[in-house]
Amino acid sequence: MMMRRRTTLLAGCTALVLALGATACGGGEPVAAGGGDKSLDGQTVTVAGVWSGSEQKNFQKVLDAFTEKTGAKTQFVSTGDNVSTVVGSKIEGGNAPDVVMVPQVGVLKQFAGQGWLKPLDKKVQSAVGANFAEVWQNYGSVDGTLYGLYFKAAHKSTVWYSPEALEQAGVAEPRTYDEMLKNGRTISDSGLAAFSVAGQDGWTLTDWFENVYLSQAGPEKYDALAAHEIKWTDPTVVDALTTLGKLFKDKQLIAGGQKGALNTDFPGSVEKVFGPEAEAAMVYEGDFVAGVAKDQFGRTIGTDAEFFPFPPVGGGEAPVVSGGDAAVVLKDGKNSEAGMALVEYLASPEAAAVWAEAGGFLSPNKKLDLSSYGDDVTRATAESLVKAGDSVRFDMSDQAPAAFGGTKGAGEWKILQDFLRDPSDPAKTAAELEKAAAKAYGN
Repeated sequence: MMMRRRTTLLAGCTALVLALGATACGGGEPVAAGGGDKSLDGQTVTVAGVWSGSEQKNFQKVLDAFTEKTGAKTQFVSTGDNVSTVVGSKIEGGNAPDVVMVPQVGVLKQFAGQGWLKPLDKKVQSAVGANFAEVWQNYGSVDGTLYGLYFKAAHKSTVWYSPEALEQAGVAEPRTYDEMLKNGRTISDSGLAAFSVAGQDGWTLTDWFENVYLSQAGPEKYDALAAHEIKWTDPTVVDALTTLGKLFKDKQLIAGGQKGALNTDFPGSVEKVFGPEAEAAMVYEGDFVAGVAKDQFGRTIGTDAEFFPFPPVGGGEAPVVSGGDAAVVLKDGKNSEAGMALVEYLASPEAAAVWAEAGGFLSPNKKLDLSSYGDDVTRATAESLVKAGDSVRFDMSDQAPAAFGGTKGAGEWKILQDFLRDPSDPAKTAAELEKAAAKAYGN
């Protein structure tokens, strides 16, 4: 879940500001000089976000680099998945963080609607305009005002597989969705299930739907559905559910069948492909599968863990669905000025390179040198994301109100779990999705 839209390139002066922290364009003091000008000595920036474990450790390396550059200390607070509730309570208690790493477009819009956010200042806007495709600027904006800087992204159109399993079955990377299912049945005939599906986590099922829908219905319909400008009972939704249902109801394709999938969480789905006792050949999810395969199961990315792009469905284009975490500055933070300086730093390729070198990270920053990534597979994934440009579409469920697209046991997550359990009536599922969406969107 994790985990959303772009402007004009600015040259010369912006590059100089990013590289030197100088004021060659006129106006204001530098936020931080590249040589380590301690312009924010004595200040502390509090940052809240969902990250924990290795993600938090790697982000701390970015924060430490910011400290080295500016002199400002940092404090990271992990919110868990319910960012809006935690941040809301902190604001209410007079203890608001300065910066929040927001993992959903819907939450960013909610924060802006509550009047909690400061618009990003002109220096940040210039950096974002120079370094990010317009789509990322749009996803960080509400009513034309830029509030969020997308620092970390996810490429959610990747299917990960064991090269050994495909080789033993005598199949290659598929070029179409139908070929992927056909290859899956061949793999199954060789004694290994084709797919591991993490049905216990409803967000993974929304990602399955979104890739099928974007490819099959096209980007205009995708945008309209994401904004609830068309109903979930639209024939394109029923068609996509029908396509997805062909996979869900085929016990030959899914490890453990539907029941097994509903009892498998995301890490477990990766384990079934890359763990010590493989049960499946492929697992669909984002680029972050690689981190689990590598860190938890010792797989070498590019050798015994590979990916292919989610293949096109029907006559559509191959989808590129993304997600990401946007840095926003809270009005009520005690050091919001220093918080804005942190966001300006996060907009630079320098900051992105710190985490890219540590691993487990993709950046939508098109100025980041791809050599910063530690392996060829991550490099290829990042390049695919950046080159997709404005054809990228942000995770649809993350654009929705949390009650519909981001709540465990409710809304889209629950309804798609029910659909996985019984995919026999796509039209009925579409009607249930529309009922839940109308309630959440207030229309």
